[in-house]
Amino acid sequence: MPGADWEPPPCWYAPMYSPKQLKKEVDESPYGLTGKKPDNGGKKQEIDGSIREKYTTGDYKNFNLKKQGDGMFWAAVPNPNEKDAAKRESCTELPFWVKKGEQPDVPGAIDTKILAALAYQRIQVPETKVELNPKNKQTVRLPTWAWLDKGTFKPLSVTASIDLGGGVELSATTTVEPGSLKLEPGTEDAETHPASGECEAGEDGTIGTPYTKGNAKKTPPCGMTYLRSTPKGETYAMKASVVWNAEWKGTDGTGDKLPDGNFANEQPIAVQEVQSVNRD
Repeated sequence: MPGADWEPPPCWYAPMYSPKQLKKEVDESPYGLTGKKPDNGGKKQEIDGSIREKYTTGDYKNFNLKKQGDGMFWAAVPNPNEKDAAKRESCTELPFWVKKGEQPDVPGAIDTKILAALAYQRIQVPETKVELNPKNKQTVRLPTWAWLDKGTFKPLSVTASIDLGGGVELSATTTVEPGSLKLEPGTEDAETHPASGECEAGEDGTIGTPYTKGNAKKTPPCGMTYLRSTPKGETYAMKASVVWNAEWKGTDGTGDKLPDGNFANEQPIAVQEVQSVNRD
């Protein structure tokens, strides 16, 4: 959810190579497994040699080729949205073996919390636009009804998952839903309804009540009343802010609340001075 205060880490570890795939990577460029560009200090050849030794006769015998299909080598995955190159390259562990269906107890290994953050990052909330009645010009001392279109402002969910092999999948679902709408009329010469300007979501999740004929002079549960007209050709910059409440749940029973996302937008409001007004 762009603009919200919760992001995935700069890098993490996840299943990346089968034994055959890792052998191919090492044959082509061992240093590439470090996730860094070769330096100019002459260390590349030395590092290449130690990496070849690690997977041929060291920690692993012949790249675990005899275990093909029994597991995967987990490796560092840089977050493509992380702008700091040093942070993207901060997962320095070389690929390590994990049996299929298992989750390694390694700091930075992908888990439901990281998956939830990845899902959270992909949620796209609608533009903050409030429905008003009257739709166009407002009238001094005539209440303006405000609400959110329930067909647009509704709970949104994204699920991120990863296959651990052996029929085991790890996933997390992040859900956001509108929790409140704050109205700022754009002038001190106005009243908000309620007085705080905060319109909370009802039990059914809706925020504000659509105007219906016959309620022109009633006080809306969510809205504004302007007390002074705008000069000809000018408008008030009415600001509407929608707070989206968020939470996540993982398939392994994990889950938690997330920081709220606050998205605001300004709408120009023209206010006229009229003695009597009829509206549908």
